[in-house]
Amino acid sequence: MLDYHDDLRLAHVLADAADAATMERFKALDLKVETKPDMTPVSEADKAAEELIRTSLQRTRPRDAVLGEEFGTEGHGPRRWVIDPIDGTKNYVRGVPVWATLIALMEMGEGGDRPVVGVVSAPALNRRWWAAKGSGAYSGRSLSKATRLEVSKVAEVRDASFAYSSLHGWEERGMLGGFMDLTRDCWRTRGYGDFWPYMMVAEGSVDMCAEPELSLWDMAASAVIVEEAGGTFTGLDGNPGPHSGNAAASNGLLHETLLSYLTA
Repeated sequence: MLDYHDDLRLAHVLADAADAATMERFKALDLKVETKPDMTPVSEADKAAEELIRTSLQRTRPRDAVLGEEFGTEGHGPRRWVIDPIDGTKNYVRGVPVWATLIALMEMGEGGDRPVVGVVSAPALNRRWWAAKGSGAYSGRSLSKATRLEVSKVAEVRDASFAYSSLHGWEERGMLGGFMDLTRDCWRTRGYGDFWPYMMVAEGSVDMCAEPELSLWDMAASAVIVEEAGGTFTGLDGNPGPHSGNAAASNGLLHETLLSYLTA
């Protein structure tokens, strides 16, 4: 089994730099915010954080490719870093503390391009989660001060907590009926949004979550963390990993049932 310890340590260093940059501008009255062609916001902090990460990777991993939400693809090769400098920009620009920098390393293998390292750092919440393939998933403020993560053992939908981001995406795709059936049948629902539901699945505080439309940078880091915590991460089509353009994550015990509701 390959050892990704050095890559994971680097990902933490990258997250530290991004945290410093994003927290410096969080709630700044003069924060500059633009609207991208897809009508989503991007702040100066998004761009600054991604530039910091890219510059560091150019110096420390010059042979690796990089894909980032704000500046696209750079380089080629079997290893690719995937970056979302601020997942939850709408929260960030409104002063809501639920946002994070997502950093993943993906590597080509027998099953294709798969995430092997993931770090999700949410400095405004004072939380960080991470994982490396084959080494488990953890939460804490540093590699030396961490708690190992494990998904829940809930096996029945009626006992399960389900998290989501919004309703309109399901409605736009004609999938709202199954979504609403699931919310009626499960024990509890909450719209935490963005990265957080996946981290709570990994922690065992939420049992399942799903989103109907996502990009690779939204999912890569979360996928390896959920899987290393013992959970299952797929697209709504059931294909494993973060390549389906949407996501379903669970403790594994509930996964087939979760997909059956959302794809009915």
